[in-house]
Amino acid sequence: MDIPLPPKTGFDPELDRLIDERQAASFLGYTVRALQNWRIRGGGPLFVKVSSRSVRYRMRDLIEWTHSHLQTSTSSK
Repeated sequence: MDIPLPPKTGFDPELDRLIDERQAASFLGYTVRALQNWRIRGGGPLFVKVSSRSVRYRMRDLIEWTHSHLQTSTSSK
């Protein structure tokens, strides 16, 4: 599946829509627990902290994070 890199400028209702961590985990193919661990330790996609108990993700940030982890071989760092 080829996911296009979203444009850096301009508001896009689909790319800038906020989704919950369950939807974000499903999109990335990870568990909610993995997202929670990344938020604590760092290294995961950018997120929006709506309140002390509410976190959301933008599709734009999930796609950009995915692109930042593309590799051409298993020996790449």
